[in-house]
Amino acid sequence: MLSQIPINLEKVAKKDLDKEILRVAIIAELDATSFYEQLASMTESENLKKVLLEVAREEKTHIGEFQALLLKEDKEQEQELAKGKAEVDELTGN
Repeated sequence: MLSQIPINLEKVAKKDLDKEILRVAIIAELDATSFYEQLASMTESENLKKVLLEVAREEKTHIGEFQALLLKEDKEQEQELAKGKAEVDELTGN
């Protein structure tokens, strides 16, 4: 994503705007997490690697914060997330 919003938020219905903003924020945090982890895997500097991986962990916390709020705002998302977890548990025997 790297600083580009993947949808035109001006075309989103006002009642759905906050949910879409949260989804965009989650995408940005996932992108940042992946970016920092990729950079960490490329460097030979242990100090830089430690810092990059710590920043990536912080981005994962941000994902959790945005997801928690999204699940409060979008009950259908909450239900579908639970269904997805149940399907994975069934497929993997957990």
